[in-house]
Amino acid sequence: MPKTIKPKVYLIVFFLSGLVQSFIMPVVKAQWPERPITLVVMYAPGGGTDTVLRTIAGEMSNATGWRINVVNRPGASGTLATNYVLNRPSNGYTLLGSSSFGKFARISGASDSKTWRDWYFMQAATNLASWAVRPDSPYKTFNDVILAAKNSPGDLTISTSGSGGLWHEMAASVAKAAGIELRYVPYGSGQAATLAGLNAEVDIAGGGVHEHIQFINSGDLIPLQQTGASDIVTSNGEVMPSLATFLPEIRHQLPPNGSYDVGIRRDTPIEIVRQIQEAFLTAVNSEVFRAVAEQQRLFIDVKVGEEADRRAAELESITATMFQELEIPGARSADELELPDADEFNEWWPPEDYQPLPL
Repeated sequence: MPKTIKPKVYLIVFFLSGLVQSFIMPVVKAQWPERPITLVVMYAPGGGTDTVLRTIAGEMSNATGWRINVVNRPGASGTLATNYVLNRPSNGYTLLGSSSFGKFARISGASDSKTWRDWYFMQAATNLASWAVRPDSPYKTFNDVILAAKNSPGDLTISTSGSGGLWHEMAASVAKAAGIELRYVPYGSGQAATLAGLNAEVDIAGGGVHEHIQFINSGDLIPLQQTGASDIVTSNGEVMPSLATFLPEIRHQLPPNGSYDVGIRRDTPIEIVRQIQEAFLTAVNSEVFRAVAEQQRLFIDVKVGEEADRRAAELESITATMFQELEIPGARSADELELPDADEFNEWWPPEDYQPLPL
């Protein structure tokens, strides 16, 4: 005769089953991520920003098992990608792969988001700007460029990664320090700007050390200057001279730089932000990422938390102040961005509406 379950035992079993369904099952269902994550890179495929961020995405995937799809939305110095991610749900499934904390979107007037209110950025590494020319160029040194530009102001052309973008800013800063006037020709990425120099579309190839170094090693480009504080010797013995070699008075200002970062909507649930940050830190500390950084001549400079928030706002302040001095068309002033001028930033930070994330 089969055994029967006594009523009390049945009630206990029923109660425990309810607990499992009420508490344990929702936890399982709430595990994140339940689907692939998308990293939206603000520049074109193949450039320095794309290479670095794809490496980070790959190492985040390797560390966690997450599937991270990388897509490119170049245009308007990062504005298209920035606005796309900003308008997606704040659930951690759409991340921004950015350069210099996406600062150009707001400075250009294309976005009203504030880095310390709407975004949480994590910085992985920084880079150096570079100028180079073809071997058949009449300009063999940076001093040759200075002389030619002073004789014909505004005639010499230099490629940039976009009007108002990082390499435009860096090129304009170097030109200002040298007391010369150039004509800036925008392209869609640092790689495209480098290829423009290789194809003789411009007099000078602008871009980053990491985008030029392979062509300098192959002899297809000759280095004029890079914005590091000291010379760089490439693997084939070619010297990429420091800007300070030609303008020693600005040595204390070097190296100015751009950065590579991953941005998250700031109102994303904090537990998701913590998971993404943990994966990010594992990725940038991996041997694979360090090898890519060394190959590309990048500086691993990890910033998260309030340090990253501060740096994001500071770079906006520096660039807005500089663009106003250079009279870049359409650029917002620091005051319009509710920021101080660059020399007043230290006294201003943090702003009244800033709240660090509880990480």
